[in-house]
Amino acid sequence: MSDQPPVASRESRAQVRQMLLIGAVASAVGIALALLIDWFPVPASEQAGPIDTLWDVLLIASVPVFVLVETIVLYCAIKFRMKPGEELKDGPPIHGNTKLEIIWTAIPAILLVALCTYAYVVLTDIEKAEANSMQVRVVGEQFTWTFYYRGENGDEIASPQLYLPANTPVNFTVQSKDVIHDFWVPSFRMKIDAVPGIDTHVRVTTTGRIDEYPVVCAELCGLGHSTMRQSAHVMSREDFDAKLEELANPPEQGGGGGGGGGETDGKTLFTDAAQPTACGSCHTLADAGTTGTTGPDLDDVLGDLSEEQIRQSIVDPNAEITPGFQPNLMPRYGDSLSEEQVDALVQYLMEVKGG
Repeated sequence: MSDQPPVASRESRAQVRQMLLIGAVASAVGIALALLIDWFPVPASEQAGPIDTLWDVLLIASVPVFVLVETIVLYCAIKFRMKPGEELKDGPPIHGNTKLEIIWTAIPAILLVALCTYAYVVLTDIEKAEANSMQVRVVGEQFTWTFYYRGENGDEIASPQLYLPANTPVNFTVQSKDVIHDFWVPSFRMKIDAVPGIDTHVRVTTTGRIDEYPVVCAELCGLGHSTMRQSAHVMSREDFDAKLEELANPPEQGGGGGGGGGETDGKTLFTDAAQPTACGSCHTLADAGTTGTTGPDLDDVLGDLSEEQIRQSIVDPNAEITPGFQPNLMPRYGDSLSEEQVDALVQYLMEVKGG
């Protein structure tokens, strides 16, 4: 009797080797491509490094699993596909392979436990509280963020933009006035839900990279969700202290329309995304060159509004809803704008109207 294994067994082993070889090559190519892709924006926090590394580890672990499974599926679909004339035939009676079933159950289980353990270690490390952290309160509402700092006298200082000193640990207390939002600065990598009635917290340590980064809402929160964007300005400590002083003691605002009367006049408040209003992101107004569609087209509705109605629509927009639009689309700017800023907006819109 010959000691050589059966021909079918040798063919089966050759097929397995072929699949493993194809899978290994495809996995190596897939991992290389996955690591070459810039998945995230430029990092701007100390937490970004460990999170980016965790992402790379997940890619390295998951790409081979995906590739090997797809390789086996495609190989079997090609190799063992039904031939002409075999439409009514049944497949061979195969009982299964207990050893193989144990292996393909044990390896994923071990992999998942290892990845979950690593992710837990990373999460615990990046969420560790640091002494003397700067405190910032973040309040979300449809559809804007407002940031509050503690002044020297204990009073809160409100800002429509996020300003942070470089190389500083910051503890954000995140709140919502209406629906669930999600506070996210992609370059910080950290995000947290803003839930009505609940204070949530997220910690970030800025790096020395001085720049401006987008602040977005990462939770679908209504029709104006896409416009809920502001900026995080990371600056030197000296510039930050000067900005905080400016926010605590704002200069007198000019009220002129058409761009005159000061740096934050009515037209600037309407058009500039760095302002607390940036009305043009939601409204169309030809004079301002804006084409927003979330709110009413002001070219159509301004002519029917009195000065008092324009003021009310800014201070308390839910008092009278334009037909065809839902309530709570626009924030109550009476809570975040000074009287001078409201006057500037009203004067600008009245000038555009021709009143």
